[in-house]
Amino acid sequence: MLSEVFITCAVTGSGNAVERSPHVPVTPEQIADAAIEATRAGAAVVHIHVRDPATRRASRDPALYRAVVQRIRKSDVNPVLNLTSGLGGDLVLGGPDSPLPPNPAATDMVGALERLAHVEELRPEICTLDCGSMNFGTNELVMINTYPTLRKMAARLQELAVRPELEVFDTGHLWLVHDLIEEGLIKHPLIQLCMGIRYGAPDNPATLMAMVNALPPGSVYSAFSIGRMQLPYVSMAALAGANVRVGLEDNLYLSRGRLATNAELVTRAVEILERIGVRVMGPDEVREKLALDVRR
Repeated sequence: MLSEVFITCAVTGSGNAVERSPHVPVTPEQIADAAIEATRAGAAVVHIHVRDPATRRASRDPALYRAVVQRIRKSDVNPVLNLTSGLGGDLVLGGPDSPLPPNPAATDMVGALERLAHVEELRPEICTLDCGSMNFGTNELVMINTYPTLRKMAARLQELAVRPELEVFDTGHLWLVHDLIEEGLIKHPLIQLCMGIRYGAPDNPATLMAMVNALPPGSVYSAFSIGRMQLPYVSMAALAGANVRVGLEDNLYLSRGRLATNAELVTRAVEILERIGVRVMGPDEVREKLALDVRR
């Protein structure tokens, strides 16, 4: 069990949660303000996706990321910025009988360095790196992250001095993490164990501990689950030696039938941790712990 942890707030994500809760931020201003409020509530790290304000769908537009990041950096709080690089690897096949060509309206596949365009411009302290491919839900969506693509992205992040947070959705993804370390592309592993996502690792304690026991030596890691298990995982993560992630990307509810804001989820996470004797770290403590290149 950890005696002190940091909280990451994933404020909006890329899914269809905007259709199910009015609290999911959409515009750059809303996303930045949600991140600022979450920081005031106790989050040290804010994980940022952006959405097209017109369609409300996930976007890779660097201008939208720029507007969010600038607004946060001009605020009176200074969270560790963690930008996603997950978009640009979505392959939606044409169906069981005619998988090819892929569905052109839903597929979003771009090159490795294009997925990092906003990271290269804005230089956050952390950027996510999804460490493997997997079926994503029950439709034709496949999340594509091949080893050559991830190798190229990891090498570029080294050049940019941006710390990758390695997103691990299943046990096999840890093999890829070990390979990146052996190649020298990851120096100090920072890992996020993403539990409970359909066709990835289930969120039961046995699977979580199997993944924890397979982590590279010296890893700093977090763990979260989606949906109703998000808040129970706050305490489970700390018990498993992990840091914590909450936010509307992964869960919309504070309790049964009670829609949450990002700040409310962070506040509840702080309460849970303090009640079990765990101290919550601030942004500057996390920067020191992770030896991050400070940007403001």
